[in-house]
Amino acid sequence: MAKEGILFEKRRADAPPGFFEAEAAGLRWLAAARDADGGATRVVAVREVGHGWIELERLNESRPTREVAHDFGAALARTHAAGAAAFGAAPDGWDGPCFIGRQDLATRPESRWSTFYADQRVIPYLRRAVDRGHVTTNEATIVERACGMLQAFDDDEPPARLHGDLWNGNVAWTPDGVVLIDPAAHGGHRETDLAMLDLFGLPFLDAMFGGYDETAPLREGWRDRIPVHQLHPLAVHAASHGRSYAAPLVAAAESALALV
Repeated sequence: MAKEGILFEKRRADAPPGFFEAEAAGLRWLAAARDADGGATRVVAVREVGHGWIELERLNESRPTREVAHDFGAALARTHAAGAAAFGAAPDGWDGPCFIGRQDLATRPESRWSTFYADQRVIPYLRRAVDRGHVTTNEATIVERACGMLQAFDDDEPPARLHGDLWNGNVAWTPDGVVLIDPAAHGGHRETDLAMLDLFGLPFLDAMFGGYDETAPLREGWRDRIPVHQLHPLAVHAASHGRSYAAPLVAAAESALALV
C-alpha cells in the first residue's frame, strides 16, 4: 500500500486546458464505483490537480500472479456494473474535455451503442490516420464498411463504466492487488475494456477473463466480437503511432464484417 504523503507527480508543460483535470475526474468516477461496491477495481488516488500537473499516490510494485489476475477480473466486472448515464457519457460531474493518451476523446451521450462507437470512437481517429498518411483510402473504406454494420452488434446491455484505455501499461500490480491508472473514462460497452486487454496483452489474461465471467457472465460469442471492440484502440493507434497499425485495423474490420 502506498504510504501517506508519498506522491507521484506528472507534469506536462504543453498540456491543453483540462488535460490533467479530466484524468482526475475519470479516476474519481472510477473510484466512486469502489466506494459503492468495495469489490470494484481500485484506482490510484488523486491528491491534487491543476493546469499542467497532477499529484497521485505513489504505488509499490509486485509481481503479477494468476490469483491477483482472477481477482482483478471480478473487480473490473463490478466497476463496469456501476454504469454510466449513456454511451459516450463523460465522468459524472465533468463537463470539460476528455482525452485518450494525448488525443481528444468525444463524450456526446448516445442511447445506441453502435452510433456512439462508430461516430465517436472509430471514424474520427480513422480520418486522422488517413490525413496523416498512416492508413490508405482503400484501407479506410474497409473500416468504414465495418462501422456501417455495427448495428448488428447492438444489444440490451446498459452503458458500462469503462476505464477506456485499459492496456497492460495502465494496470499496476501492487502488494494489495491491481490498481488502475491513466484512464480515458467514459460510458461504453463492457466488452471494449476486455478487448483492449486482449489486444495489448496482460499477464494471466485467461484468469482475468475467468474472474470477470464468474462475476458478471458475458454474452455468448463475446470472444468472437473482440475484433469489433478493438476497432477503437487500433484506430487511435493508427492515428497517433503510424502505419504499423493499419494492417491490424483492417484485419479487425474484416473480422467484424465476417460476423455479420
